[in-house]
Amino acid sequence: MRITFLSVLFLFCFGNISAQEIALLQYGGGGDWYANPTSLPNLVKFCNEHIDTTIKEKPETVTPGNVDIFDYPFLHMTGHGNVFFSAEEAQNLRTYLISGGFLHIDDNYGMDQYIRKEIVKLFPNEELKELPKTHPIFNCFFKFPQGLPKIHEHDGERPQAFGIYFEDRLVLLYTYETDLGDGWENPEVHNDPPEVRLKALQMGANIIKYVFEN
Repeated sequence: MRITFLSVLFLFCFGNISAQEIALLQYGGGGDWYANPTSLPNLVKFCNEHIDTTIKEKPETVTPGNVDIFDYPFLHMTGHGNVFFSAEEAQNLRTYLISGGFLHIDDNYGMDQYIRKEIVKLFPNEELKELPKTHPIFNCFFKFPQGLPKIHEHDGERPQAFGIYFEDRLVLLYTYETDLGDGWENPEVHNDPPEVRLKALQMGANIIKYVFEN
């Protein structure tokens, strides 16, 4: 489906893009986009209880090439394996992002080598830049003076938050070597200590609060 400028303008002016809602991105390429099935509902519940959001507790699933993404100001994406955006999907996602949308990509381990190539399709003239510890996303509600918390070990590297800006607005956040989504899952899934799960949920709440208020 070809997305015209006028149709996008209509969607953003008269659709639900200003609503406090999030959706899970179902992408192609074979990666498990459906990983961590309890993570988003748990994060939404935490946000509704602690930062006064009113998000539906069962987020919808959307695909990158569909105009449905314009109904959601916040898209979340995770997984372990391959990711692929077609040219049409990449164009639709880019239009969504530069028109007011936001994409959070959380590497569930093994996504990094694939997602970086797809991000280039979205922003061929930009590069991922690490957010400093002083970035507002780390202290807009809960305080993380050391930046992104470490939730799971993975390769033992330090956790990093990378971003892409468009016209001074953060439109894409890529969290790497942290695995926030695993920390959002039900306690019995990974047996994370309560304090680790709490850090993951608090950081997720910060991300959502930052996006909805900027």
